[in-house]
Amino acid sequence: MISIAIANQKGGVGKTTSAINLATALAATGHRTLLIDLDPQGNASTGLGINQRDRGHSSYDLLMGDCTLDEAVMATLVPGLDLIPATQDLSGAEIELIEVEQRTHRLINAFSNGSDHRWDVCLIDCPPSLGLLTVNAMIAVQSVLVPLQCEFFALEGLSQLLQTVERIRARFNPGLSILGVALTMYDRRNRLTDQVADDVRACLGDLVFKTVIPRNVRLSEAPSHGMPALIYDMRCAGSEAYMALARELIDRLPKQEIAA
Repeated sequence: MISIAIANQKGGVGKTTSAINLATALAATGHRTLLIDLDPQGNASTGLGINQRDRGHSSYDLLMGDCTLDEAVMATLVPGLDLIPATQDLSGAEIELIEVEQRTHRLINAFSNGSDHRWDVCLIDCPPSLGLLTVNAMIAVQSVLVPLQCEFFALEGLSQLLQTVERIRARFNPGLSILGVALTMYDRRNRLTDQVADDVRACLGDLVFKTVIPRNVRLSEAPSHGMPALIYDMRCAGSEAYMALARELIDRLPKQEIAA
């Protein structure tokens, strides 16, 4: 199973929207996909139409060892897409994990004890921080996908995130890599948007995906209906952009692991 953390410590960059729609696109293209909601806000779970009362076992239970990977998984309305939802309990996990044995390896241990061969790809929606939850995700995955909002302050946050990835690689997960940086909330009417995009590409080169995700009202509306934008309105500019981004992402995945 190929595992990817979708991470950025800055909030409001389109991280959860990217997680939901990329997971949907991967499932639509025949990849058996698992999405893990590791954000205490639980927006990825809500965006896939999973009500709070319907969330049995959660990512919190998985981290604390109260359930197995198989027990935490639930089906979604998207064929081929499974979810491990988040509940409000996850908001206290950062503090509780401090006193837990192997606190940074709880998620990867859950993977090793579960049936992860059921899926081709696993996406993890990380919280907007670089705390223990995000560290657990980065230790458990092979690569990190970074959604980056096209604004000046996002560049400063990107530098900090890349440093964190380097530290995780050096101490815990030598195989960790940056899969790519996805530019989000792109507004062609704003000249600063173009400048930020150009600066990121000049700095990171081919690491930046060619596809950019535009500001799009349908992307914002879809979660209120409990649907990915690709199902809510598959012909809107945002959905078409995420399908294009998913094709780029698939091209970067190791083919032998998908086949396995």
